[in-house]
Amino acid sequence: MAMTGESPASISTIQKIATTAGLIGLSILLLAVANVSFPNKALFLSLSLGLISIGTIVFAVHAYNGKHAGIKNDGVWFKSMTNRGILGWIAGIALTLFYIILYWFPQYLGLNAEGDNTGVIALFDPLSRIISGNPASQWFVYGTLYTLAILIFGFKFILKYRHNRYEVIRTISVMFFQTAFAFIIPEILAKLNEPYYDFKNIWPLNYDLFAGYRIDGFLSAGNLGVLMLIFGIISIFVITPILTYRYGKRWYCSWVCGCGGLAETAGDPYRHLSDKSQFAWKVERWVIHSVLVFVTVMTIAVVYSYLGENADRFWLTKDLFLWGMAGLLTVIFSLIMIFKRNELAKDAKIGAIAYLAIILGIISINYFGGNYNIFFFDAYKLREWYGFLIGAAFSGVIGVGFYPIFGSRVWCRFGCPMAAILGMQQRLFSKFRITTNGGQCISCGNCSTYCEMGIDVRAYAQKGQNIVRSSCVGCGICSAVCPRGVLKLENASTKNRINSEEVLLGNDVNLLDLLNQKSE
Repeated sequence: MAMTGESPASISTIQKIATTAGLIGLSILLLAVANVSFPNKALFLSLSLGLISIGTIVFAVHAYNGKHAGIKNDGVWFKSMTNRGILGWIAGIALTLFYIILYWFPQYLGLNAEGDNTGVIALFDPLSRIISGNPASQWFVYGTLYTLAILIFGFKFILKYRHNRYEVIRTISVMFFQTAFAFIIPEILAKLNEPYYDFKNIWPLNYDLFAGYRIDGFLSAGNLGVLMLIFGIISIFVITPILTYRYGKRWYCSWVCGCGGLAETAGDPYRHLSDKSQFAWKVERWVIHSVLVFVTVMTIAVVYSYLGENADRFWLTKDLFLWGMAGLLTVIFSLIMIFKRNELAKDAKIGAIAYLAIILGIISINYFGGNYNIFFFDAYKLREWYGFLIGAAFSGVIGVGFYPIFGSRVWCRFGCPMAAILGMQQRLFSKFRITTNGGQCISCGNCSTYCEMGIDVRAYAQKGQNIVRSSCVGCGICSAVCPRGVLKLENASTKNRINSEEVLLGNDVNLLDLLNQKSE
């Protein structure tokens, strides 16, 4: 409720009623967590989720209805909830504790692998049985609440940004993909005894795609399972590069991804908290690409180990796979250095060389070592570590739990390996950019303030430079909050896309010559 609109002192009578309704719905969930057994679980679950949804939606409608279209961030820096105040810290701690219990102590939520569920998980059993035919798990509870959050806060987001067609359409898109592809379809597949598969979750974000148990599951499921595996591979090498070339990483990070969907909807009130410092930017680049190297090494190790353990089942031998991956990475690196080296900063070149050397060194040690381990660590143990450190602690506990402290895109900025891959493709090969009109910029700073990816957009706008950054997810909020129409999201020719040397303000550039060059 505190994230939907005005400060509590200014809420109307209807908003007070909506707040009460939402609190009643939340109280049902909290009582279930306290192991209160409700006589009719389907009824009380419907009441809980219904009251939370209706209360939040009504509150949001009355927060924005009747106001002129336009961004209303009134008092966002002065509210305790959205300015790292006591309410923000309470919300952050509560979310963090929830994720810790969800990932590592689900028994306290009522999960019982040997019998009937209890607690809040049992409350979701009726809904789970309707969709998948199975009792609920902690992941079903999480998926339901996650999807509900994107839907109700997505509705609020649409109300807030209703004057901007781009924001409305992309929000509807993330609401659809989360509900259909991430929640309903995987549960239906489970009901049909088919492999659980989220079609929008692409490697390396879906780091389990090539795990041994997943490959066995795909192959044992017949043609449908094989098609899922093929689709996963095509998504990596065909679909993702083509869409990123045409539209930038926004096609995924702002239109499809569930992590981005939650950050854009429920996390919208915290977008201004992202760190804009140059130090944060440097840390971001090294950390996120280190995570990408980690998941790449882990995946190579897992597949290599799987092929070694099943040498008689596949034409692809473990040695052929190992050297094939070494050759693929070397070719990609060489092509970038030959054709795109001028677009890379010095530290980026050094980092790329160092990371390639690390990966090729690990591959060589693994091959000549004659075993299935990486640096003496079991491949599947390496996968467990990645799942714990990155898949759970980073993406969940820190990535969402720290919304009220570090902003809504901590995971997307510093940890998501999918964002790292798409970012490299966007920076070097995409047609997407955000164009700026420096002559119209009044340096109000709205664009930089509300950039959740920590980009100093104003610095580009003041100089009339195109914004071409690996981290930009193309959410378009910088353009939406600009009072002068300075910023525009475009897909155009890659020629003259990066114009970092241009300075459109001052007398050091012959503007007439510059315009003539651009028109050629």
